[in-house]
Amino acid sequence: MATTELYTKGACVWVPDPEAVWVSVQLLQDYRPGDQQILIQLSDGREMEYPVLPPAGLPPLGNPDILEGENDLTALTFLHEPAVLHNLRVRFLDYNSIYTYCGIVLVALNPYEQLPIYGEEVIDAYSGQDTADMEPHIFSVAEEAYCTMTREEKNQSIIISGESGSGKTVSAKYTMRYFAVVGGAAQQTSVEEKVLASNPIMEAIGNAKTTRNDNSSRFGKYIEIGFGWKGDIIGANMKTYLLEKSRVVFQAAEERNYHIFYQLCASRDLPELRTLKLDSAENFHYTNQGQDVHIPGTNDVVELERTRNAFTILGVQPDQQMEIFRILAAILHLGNVNIQASGRGGDRSYINADDHSLAVFAKLLGVEGAQMAQWLCHRRLAVGGEMLVKPMTGQQANEARDALAKHVYEQLFTWTVQRLNSSLRAHREQPKSFIGVLDIYGFETFDRNSFEQFCINYANEKLQQQFNRHVFQLEQEEYLREELPWNRIEFSDNQPCIALIEGQLGLLDLLDEECRMPKGSDENWARKVYDQHLNHSPYFRKPRMSNSAFVIVHFADLVQYECDGFLDKNRDTVCEEPINILRASQSELVAELFQKESGGSLPNSSLANGSVRSGKRAHREHKLTVGFQFRQSLQLLMDTLNSTTPHYVRCIKSNDLKQPFLFDPKRAVQQLRACGVLETIRISAAGYPSRWTYEEFFTRYRVLLHDSVSQDDVRRSCQSALPNLIPDPEQYCFGKTKVFFRAGQVAVLEKLRGDRLSRAGVLIQSWVRGWLQRRRYQRLRWATFILQRYTRGTLARRLAWTLRYTRVALIIQKTYRMLAVRQLYMTIREATIKIQAFIRGTQARRIYRQMLTERAVVFLQAQVRGWLARCSFRRVRTAVVLLQSCVRRRVARKELLRLRAEARSVEKFRELNKGMEVKLMQLQLRADQQARESASLREILQSERASHSSELEQLRSSLLKLKIQLQENANTAPLLADKQEEDIRKAGEKAAQEILQLTQEIQALRFERDSLEKEKDDLAVRLQDQEKAQEESRQQSVDQAGASVQAELEEERRRYQSLLREFTRLEQRYDNLRDMSLFTTNEHSRGHRRTDSTVSLEPLSPVTTPFSSSPIFPSPEEIRKISVTSATDRRPWSYEQPLNILMEDMNVAKDTAEGMKGEDLRYAYDAVRVANKFLETQLLSQRGQWEQEISALRMKLQQAHDRDTPGDPEINELTEQVVVREQECVRLRRELKELKHTVSLRRILSYAGVAIAASQDPTSPGPQKSQTLSGLLECRKRDESKLIKHLITDVKAEGVLSLSPGLAARVLFLCVRQADCSGDQTRVKGLCGAAVSAIKTAMKKHGNDLDMTAVWLKNAYLLKDLLHQHSHQQDVRGCEELVPLVTDVQECVRALSDVCIQAYQQLLSISESHLQPMIVPAMLESETIPGLAVSSLKSVGRKRAGSDPRPPTSTEGTTMSAVLRELSALHTALSHQDLPSALLAQAFRQLMYLLSATTLNSLLLRKDMCCWNRGLQIRYNVSLLEEWLRSRSLQAGGTVSALEPLIQAAQLLQMSKKTEADGQAMVQTCNALSNQQLVKMLSLYTPQSDLEERVTLNFIRIVQGLLKGRSEGQPPQLLMDVRRVFPVTFPYQPPPQVTAAQLEIPESLKISFLRRV
Repeated sequence: MATTELYTKGACVWVPDPEAVWVSVQLLQDYRPGDQQILIQLSDGREMEYPVLPPAGLPPLGNPDILEGENDLTALTFLHEPAVLHNLRVRFLDYNSIYTYCGIVLVALNPYEQLPIYGEEVIDAYSGQDTADMEPHIFSVAEEAYCTMTREEKNQSIIISGESGSGKTVSAKYTMRYFAVVGGAAQQTSVEEKVLASNPIMEAIGNAKTTRNDNSSRFGKYIEIGFGWKGDIIGANMKTYLLEKSRVVFQAAEERNYHIFYQLCASRDLPELRTLKLDSAENFHYTNQGQDVHIPGTNDVVELERTRNAFTILGVQPDQQMEIFRILAAILHLGNVNIQASGRGGDRSYINADDHSLAVFAKLLGVEGAQMAQWLCHRRLAVGGEMLVKPMTGQQANEARDALAKHVYEQLFTWTVQRLNSSLRAHREQPKSFIGVLDIYGFETFDRNSFEQFCINYANEKLQQQFNRHVFQLEQEEYLREELPWNRIEFSDNQPCIALIEGQLGLLDLLDEECRMPKGSDENWARKVYDQHLNHSPYFRKPRMSNSAFVIVHFADLVQYECDGFLDKNRDTVCEEPINILRASQSELVAELFQKESGGSLPNSSLANGSVRSGKRAHREHKLTVGFQFRQSLQLLMDTLNSTTPHYVRCIKSNDLKQPFLFDPKRAVQQLRACGVLETIRISAAGYPSRWTYEEFFTRYRVLLHDSVSQDDVRRSCQSALPNLIPDPEQYCFGKTKVFFRAGQVAVLEKLRGDRLSRAGVLIQSWVRGWLQRRRYQRLRWATFILQRYTRGTLARRLAWTLRYTRVALIIQKTYRMLAVRQLYMTIREATIKIQAFIRGTQARRIYRQMLTERAVVFLQAQVRGWLARCSFRRVRTAVVLLQSCVRRRVARKELLRLRAEARSVEKFRELNKGMEVKLMQLQLRADQQARESASLREILQSERASHSSELEQLRSSLLKLKIQLQENANTAPLLADKQEEDIRKAGEKAAQEILQLTQEIQALRFERDSLEKEKDDLAVRLQDQEKAQEESRQQSVDQAGASVQAELEEERRRYQSLLREFTRLEQRYDNLRDMSLFTTNEHSRGHRRTDSTVSLEPLSPVTTPFSSSPIFPSPEEIRKISVTSATDRRPWSYEQPLNILMEDMNVAKDTAEGMKGEDLRYAYDAVRVANKFLETQLLSQRGQWEQEISALRMKLQQAHDRDTPGDPEINELTEQVVVREQECVRLRRELKELKHTVSLRRILSYAGVAIAASQDPTSPGPQKSQTLSGLLECRKRDESKLIKHLITDVKAEGVLSLSPGLAARVLFLCVRQADCSGDQTRVKGLCGAAVSAIKTAMKKHGNDLDMTAVWLKNAYLLKDLLHQHSHQQDVRGCEELVPLVTDVQECVRALSDVCIQAYQQLLSISESHLQPMIVPAMLESETIPGLAVSSLKSVGRKRAGSDPRPPTSTEGTTMSAVLRELSALHTALSHQDLPSALLAQAFRQLMYLLSATTLNSLLLRKDMCCWNRGLQIRYNVSLLEEWLRSRSLQAGGTVSALEPLIQAAQLLQMSKKTEADGQAMVQTCNALSNQQLVKMLSLYTPQSDLEERVTLNFIRIVQGLLKGRSEGQPPQLLMDVRRVFPVTFPYQPPPQVTAAQLEIPESLKISFLRRV
């Protein structure tokens, strides 16, 4: 109990509550010793008096707010039930954390919701980490067990317990998955897959739906996972305990039988299951009693498929699976057998001969139906040495039938476990150590408790005893390690309760004795129990109102057991006659089940809880009862657990409604008491629960040490100062490295520290306030002086301004009056002038209009006469134009029909652009022709004008002559003069009319020319706009199609490269298998042969989906059907014969994989080649279908255009042009898609490598005419192997690194080029293939050498570019110097591309292996900022109890300089080989993503790292990476953006976290983090000093509300996928010309046998 000094005003205490169990209240007054009651205030504001009986009656104290949500319950200052309950509730509801440490126990609350915290990225985050620094997780327990096993070489065990529905099975499943992933990394075998595959099988036959859980395990199991010397899984073994057989024949309301029965009934329509004659589950007596045959969200058909796949993985053949299903179906039909009563009083029973269920049961099990009907209703008795047959009543017969069903199911369950163990057993070697996972039932108490609950609680008593002793031992070891003078801790040992059950004359002994009695009954056993233990054992009681029940005081609670049925369940007998019938079954499996039973060879892997009752009493008296067997198996289990290092997981059911994240405090407290968590706390609190290292204590409580502070000797300072702080020496103790405190003493120190800081704060506040007041007074005084000065000056200036304003006002008045009079005068003057002007203008306009009228009349006459003449001309011209239009339209229609016919052909689409150019040229020619016509018209007009002017001059001259003659002859010829004058006047008028007509024609021609030019310009602009629009639409569609194709190509490239990594891994696996086969051949006797594994075929196949539709490979249903119909042939399915037939049908060569000696790899390789061929056929057929569909669409479009042809030829032509453009876009898109599929197919087919190229048809085109080139290298055929050996395979690292980059590639290319010029294509391909194989071998040889891998990457890259540059597919017309190769080297180019990808991946793998152990220590734990104290000191300063610190590793002193050195090493290796910068950017983008993802994942799982100081440190470390990238010009290509999530996480830790505005800024800034990551970091944020504040729950809810409106492009996930691999692209860079004269080949290469040609 804490000291009474802490009960002060304002302190929080816990008081009991009927609903919430415990509620927090606040003290309103100090507690004084002797007070009978205290005044408290409830959360709703009500005040009340709480009675206390000091000191034991004081309510428990609450922990400080800083400890709210602590991940280890033992780290709390006050260890009691309300503190534990509150901490679990806060973590579960507010932080969504379902795991919490309690010392060595991991408490797991069932959330009833799938959480994204079990992916492979989480496993990677916990693997190899110190679990004491990580957030609580089931993986942390598994990691601690695995590391302890590998470090100490001692067996481990993980004990998972809890109530039904608390999540035990799921926890065990994830634990096994963790071991499978971590332990399966060294050897890629199928053992891990088999271990995981056992879960679906055991869930199907051992799990059922109950009222508390939809997938409740109705048996206990202990799985031992064996590990080899390298820490890899090599085998497993399973032991089961106490199967609930009664569920087979009876289920309570809203419960189900075992899952396998419902899975079979749901899948009854499958062809292979029709012979079982199954019906719906509602129609079987053994499955319809619970009246609820369906589980929401569960598909029984899919679950059965998972079960069958698991059977297949574990090596159970389809015919054996069908045998199992027959037995299960027979059990269902047995439950429907109708047993009818007969005789007097119903003392007999019988079964109709035509009973359908019995007939199906007999047929399925292969027994005689009449015999089974006989012995189900009769039994045989031995009386006086004679055998008598006695009939059974109807009730007895039904009980015998149910007993037979339970016994058959039990035997099948036992056989299945044995079969799984035989499949999981280690065959190569004996396990060095193992980790056991115990998934066992927790403490149970119901309204009516029977024999099953008695056994379950007995097992929990044993486990609790082992748990208490282990916890006590850990505490003792801690005290001894610290050399503490300690007294023995008293804890409640439940050995008396265990002795009551299993001791001499205990309950089990009395039960077995009563079972051996001839007329034993439950009542007699109850009386014996009362007589023996009542009033003799404090743990045994008798109910007041019952004589057939008893009460046992268990460690968790009082449990009342009903004696009814104890004897029958303990005996668990079944008649011998039906068993004998089953032994004679025609089914091999049925006979095998019961032959084993008769032989007494039941293994210890599972408990045979029943026995066979025969007529001989002697045999019956010596049989083993269920209780005796269970006691023996439990003792063996305890021996196993005691020989291992245990790890505990306690699963808690959060509520009984199965609602997600709903916390029921009553149920939680009940389970905490039952699972031993509170007992752990009590044992811890009995000693020294709070423990600090001296450095942590000195740092935290330095303010209390006064003058005894010494930085040099922290321990001495603490020892000298602590007695002054805590006078009672019994409340603390000094160890070697830690100081230990009793419960509550840390709170006393916190109170003293708080008081000390409070007093210091008050003193500082007084000085600061006085200084602030003095500063304020001085400021006010100076402000007063300044105000006075400014006021006096203002008054003086105001007087001067008044005088100045008066003088100015007088001047303004004078000036204004003068301006007003002048303005009036000017207005009158302007009005007079305007009136005069208007009058004069009116008179002038009147005269002007009169003149205009006269002139208009004359002009109108002239226009009318001209109009009449023009009308006549226009009528004639219109007729001519109409005739021309008709003729031209007829010609245009013929041309249109011809153009449409051309438009339907493919050539028209290709000549579209050329046609548009021709049309533009025609328009330009037409415009030029118009210009020429206009020019000719101008010339004609000028000539006409000249002729008319000459004629006019002639007329004038003749007129002048006539006038002269007239004057001379005026007197002599007056009549002649008048006639001549009339002729002259007429000629003048005629000339004027002709001139006027010519002028009008010229104007008309000019107007027509302008209109034609305008029409030409409009048409040109229109055509340009139309072409521009069509070009933009086509370019946009092509860009969109190109972008989509680029994205698909990126995805295909990523898949291809992942498949290439898988192929490389399988090559390594082949080497491992070959070495293993050689090892086994040497170790074992001769003739031993490893059986081929059909499981290994699956990972090798890059595409498995297309084979589902192939008629050659039989489907799983057909295999099962074959296995059912042909019962005599029980051999496993052989894949060799169908594969060979398929290879022949697909024309795939069989001799390409002769070099592969392993059977698994050869079969997998052939399957890959067949899959590639099949995929190629499918792609070609799909391409033909696409072309047919496009042709049909074209036809429909043309028909639509023919039906609806526009009237305007120009619009019709434009429409056709648009259609042609659209079809062109469709064609381009189709070609791009075909190109994409061709590339994907080629990349998939490249898995066959060079072997496929060697197996091609020898009837390929022969060598072409040889070419003569100079500057090459000639290598004789016998020297090719020597060249490869000296140049690639056996070259030393020192020699290669000193050579110029790509020298080997250039030498090989010159040799290949010379062989190609000589016309020997076989040598070319052989040399290329040998080079590829040699580079792969060299890469494997130097698998951990960064520089050598970069060297071969450069050579493979350069050789690929050289071959591609000189291949047929490359356009070399632009360069006259390039001469293409005669030989087709595309296969070699693809093989070299694969080698480049492998080398690139190997480079990254080497760098990642070096960086992986450095990332977390350097990025998170290192302190590289000078003067920044980022040591994470928790307020309680205690690591999780039971987790011993790991030995120091080499990464403790790792800083960012080490990371930068590794990055620089990679950059130097790549730069030294002159690799392109784009490739470097891709490589470092991958590494930056690894750094960011690993650091962020560790940050999200470590509470001590989520603080402001750490965020500043992370940002500084990231800035070092950014500076390093910028210094090497690598910041482009997404390299820096890969660090963005980590940068935003560091910003989030440094941002303010109080108001809604802070939340909005946080959501806008951290857009690269997912919603789960944001909330997780806020919930993990832990202040490292008193200057910081914890993030409030209200702020977290505000951020969650803001995040709801943010849409994320990725699926929600908590951790980043550190295994994500970005696809790599190798940019093509045409290399310069290579000649032998340019190469400087050193003598060290020893290739002087090459001859320069």
